[in-house]
Amino acid sequence: MNEQPSTFDPASMASDYLGEAATLLAHDDPFPDGAVVPPIYQTSLFTFANYADMADTFAGRRKQPIYSRGDNPTVMEFEARVATLEGAEAARGFSSGMAAISATVLAFVGAGERMVAVRNCYGDAYRLFERLFPRLHIKVDYVDGSDPDAVAAALPGAKLLYLESPTSMMFELQDLEHLTRLAKEQGIVTTIDNSWATPVFQKPISHGVDLVLHSASKYLGGHSDTVAGVVAGSAAHIKHINEQTYSQLGGKLSPFEGWLLLRGLRTLPLRLPHHMKSGLIIAERLKAHGKVERVNHPAYSNHPGKKTLAGYAGLFSFEVTEDVDIPAFVDALKYFRIGVSWGGHESLVVPAKASLEQTPGINSMARFGVSPRTIRFNVGLENVEDLWADIAQAFDKSKK
Repeated sequence: MNEQPSTFDPASMASDYLGEAATLLAHDDPFPDGAVVPPIYQTSLFTFANYADMADTFAGRRKQPIYSRGDNPTVMEFEARVATLEGAEAARGFSSGMAAISATVLAFVGAGERMVAVRNCYGDAYRLFERLFPRLHIKVDYVDGSDPDAVAAALPGAKLLYLESPTSMMFELQDLEHLTRLAKEQGIVTTIDNSWATPVFQKPISHGVDLVLHSASKYLGGHSDTVAGVVAGSAAHIKHINEQTYSQLGGKLSPFEGWLLLRGLRTLPLRLPHHMKSGLIIAERLKAHGKVERVNHPAYSNHPGKKTLAGYAGLFSFEVTEDVDIPAFVDALKYFRIGVSWGGHESLVVPAKASLEQTPGINSMARFGVSPRTIRFNVGLENVEDLWADIAQAFDKSKK
């Protein structure tokens, strides 16, 4: 990742995005009986007043929830909020980020067809592409998304371009406007995993992306108590997903989790600046630490893809020197708990070498140049000085 001077002003970043999102997410039209939060429609089905209503609803002449594997009012409220935040016409919630990814990709790519994905994409997406897609006769080509020439060379004949900016573990950026323009010239659908930036810090649809994916378990939920996913895009694209894969694959979002996500969204514009500021402080201090060779954070990039970011999340990675005992370092941490996922209130650490064990034989990190000396931090909402003191003492205890 190319570096630039380490000058940040977190207080001034993303002010327009934050203000817009804060009002949108805090203000509601009245809910039934004057409730200030939406009710949970914990029901599996919805009945009809008469035959005509049922027939018109099934025929699409009338809009009403039928069965909660399709539409549910609580979930629909969450979908509407995400669509508005992303500047999309519609959205569809799912039971997990992987359910959203699977249903979205399989709606547009079929047997005998090919897609292009950026390298170092989310690990479970990579495992889906490598384990299941060959059995479906779907070919996936991986490219360095930061190199538009490499993407252009891979696009001809593809049905879908799968982006993630920044990428997982290495946090590489992509020039969304350039890449989506290349894809549109060939009629290729573009998707992006926007879980890291969220619609508060990046609005991919405004830069030409067709469909925006989220693991809503991360920042959108924000409390590490919900597993969910969502995709947002044009009404036509979401309709296509609904018709081709959503109901058939069955990865629906439950009403209670939809309600938890609505609760989490209300504080998203308050939480993200804290994650950003603390993350930048930790990244700056790691960058100056003698035991750190490299910090992988979009703040240090001068790639054109940086222009679509209005702020930074609290997730990044760094590479330590050879004389750091990584297991000892990880075990010595007290505030950074060892665990996957991210975006919640708690700080987390994931060492790359351990995560390689998830996919022996199809290891994306080894294949795409992620050093085994890489460590990923999720900087949570704890006091940043407590977090830094924890990191400093862990380095002291990790000398070989």
